[in-house]
Amino acid sequence: MSTFPTSISCTSLSFGWPDGTGVFDGLQVAFGPGRTGLIGVNGSGKSTLLKLVAGELTPTDGTVRVAGDIGYLPQNVTLDTGLRVDEVLGIAGTRAALHAIEAGDVHEEHFTTVGDDWDVEERAVATLDQLGLGHIGLDRTTGEVSGGESVLLRLAALLLRRPDVLLLDEPTNNLDLYARRRLYAAVEAWAGVLVVVSHDRELLDLVDQIADLREGEVSWYGGNFSAYEEALAVEQEAAERMVRVAETDLRKQKRELADAQVKLARRKRYGQKMWDQKREPKVVMGNRKRAAQESAGKHRIMHEEKLAEAKERLDDAVEAVRDDDEIRVDLPHTLVHPGRTVLTLSGLELRYGARVAGEFELRGPERIALIGRNGAGKTTLLRTIAGELEPVSGEAVTHVPMRFLPQRLDVLDDGLTVAENVAAYAPDATNNRIRARLARFLFKGAKADQQAGTLSGGERFRAALAALLLAEPAPQLLMLDEPTNNLDMASAKQLSTALESYEGALIVASHDLPFLESIGITRWLLLDGEIKEITQEKKTEAVGYSA
Repeated sequence: MSTFPTSISCTSLSFGWPDGTGVFDGLQVAFGPGRTGLIGVNGSGKSTLLKLVAGELTPTDGTVRVAGDIGYLPQNVTLDTGLRVDEVLGIAGTRAALHAIEAGDVHEEHFTTVGDDWDVEERAVATLDQLGLGHIGLDRTTGEVSGGESVLLRLAALLLRRPDVLLLDEPTNNLDLYARRRLYAAVEAWAGVLVVVSHDRELLDLVDQIADLREGEVSWYGGNFSAYEEALAVEQEAAERMVRVAETDLRKQKRELADAQVKLARRKRYGQKMWDQKREPKVVMGNRKRAAQESAGKHRIMHEEKLAEAKERLDDAVEAVRDDDEIRVDLPHTLVHPGRTVLTLSGLELRYGARVAGEFELRGPERIALIGRNGAGKTTLLRTIAGELEPVSGEAVTHVPMRFLPQRLDVLDDGLTVAENVAAYAPDATNNRIRARLARFLFKGAKADQQAGTLSGGERFRAALAALLLAEPAPQLLMLDEPTNNLDMASAKQLSTALESYEGALIVASHDLPFLESIGITRWLLLDGEIKEITQEKKTEAVGYSA
């Protein structure tokens, strides 16, 4: 645990969702000054903990205390598209008062509104420029900015407020490499209390300590994420060694119990033989028999207790070894034969200006990475192919069953359970069949009956992916928009594993190069005003810095 003074303290903190799903039960945790990376597998409660600290949720029991003002950047940023940038930044009133004073209006309320904040416009412009948003301007509306720019705009509003405590939940979601580096610089320069939930290694390598939330408890590791991984590797190696020691001890105790039982059986047979042959007086033989029985009972109990203790030590040792399950699923009905036309784009012009010149075809089980800067139109293209948006001109035609998983994961009905959501996509499948297949996506037993609205970001993604891949008819074209947003590293690996079984065509819009490289991309397409194919060598530059 950090030796810094406490800025955030959670005492005996308990929280559960309305459907009875528990998240925390008596959690004790405190955060001090400095940058803390809060990590843990999806569903461990990271986002829930930030919301409890920020006051967005109310604990069912226990207390949350925060020293100072809180700034909170949620995982899913939504802005009213009619707001001006200065309204999002929270400075519209101060700007209006300043402009009134400059125009000669010397009413007292204007001076009260401005207070000491005479340089608010300069600070706002400097903050926007620091985050790469200098081109936006204070009078534009947020409807003119991309999803990634919206995240940075909300962060700019927080930086202008200068809160004592800054909470960031997956802040690099939807950001291209250029924008991420702007955010990294802002985090590195932050001098107050910072708690960040992220799966972004580069961001986590900027923190001072790691708080690992697992099974309702927090373990602390000094240093950044790389130091955490090294410490965890040593810890897990020791845990695995303890398992081997405990297994050896258990085998030993089983052998000793078996040997003791053989010896006791021999004694019993010998005592019975003496009794039958009447070689000693009955009183002597009776006393000896009772003493032998008492001794045998104590001996047996001693060995059974040792065996039980050995089993308990083994259970404890096994529990200390982390074993994050992998998705294992068979998807033969998604097969697309090489050469078959899957998608045709003809003279397609999208809203907001991007276009596909001439004709573009996707054939067979190709795996396409769609990359480009924030605001280039990647999501618009996918939504147009999916039929959610009408193109300005031209057409997009799919020739096989298609499914689209958007960033906002709204393919699920929050009021239904995971099993019920999957059943909605496969109405002819039996309940047993649905549950058996859901178990392959790590929704086993009661997990399949959990309401979609109570799932974590990673669990929700996994449930949405299961609904689409298990749909009938099976999708032979699958489109994913920023699929690793909200996924921890274990879940991103689970997604890669699931996609290994997928035999159809794949289009993935993402800024996550390591993930794209892990799923066997066959073509890299850059959307930069129009679609153009790029070489493997050019992809890093294209993701981060293409104009």
